[in-house]
Amino acid sequence: MEQMLSFIKGIGLEYHFETIEPKTFLPGLDFRKGALIIDRDKLLYPGDILHEAGHLACMPPDVRKTMTGDLENNNLNQGGEMMAIAWSYAVCLHLGIRPEVVFHENGYKGSGGSIVDNFNEGNYFGVPLLEWCGMCYSPKAAKKLNAEPFPSMISWTCEKNMYMNT
Repeated sequence: MEQMLSFIKGIGLEYHFETIEPKTFLPGLDFRKGALIIDRDKLLYPGDILHEAGHLACMPPDVRKTMTGDLENNNLNQGGEMMAIAWSYAVCLHLGIRPEVVFHENGYKGSGGSIVDNFNEGNYFGVPLLEWCGMCYSPKAAKKLNAEPFPSMISWTCEKNMYMNT
């Protein structure tokens, strides 16, 4: 967990340890004004920290700072979910953490293992959105630029609001 938190802080995301009273989507985790709130006593799976941090990382700063509580079920957050999954997989590889720590058997409606299997085989989803936001390159773009494709990342945080006027 300390390795994950160090990474999150290192890329400029905020987190705070606090008691969380209301029920949250994932036990022990919440958002408040663009910061990840962590309740150590209620947190069931430390890998969930990376996934939730991915929701923050994949949104531009002006959107990120408004993220509080449960995320609304809309196109922006549904796309953000796919991005957060791909992002957290890339972070696992970057940090040398087994992806199963994030994609555990009790998460992702029981499909964590399938997500890991697919990503390990190069069958990614969410990557086109990460690329659109300037966070990684697709294999095709990487080849043209002589750069590394996803799961290598150009940037760990979204810095430009591509969602405006779309």
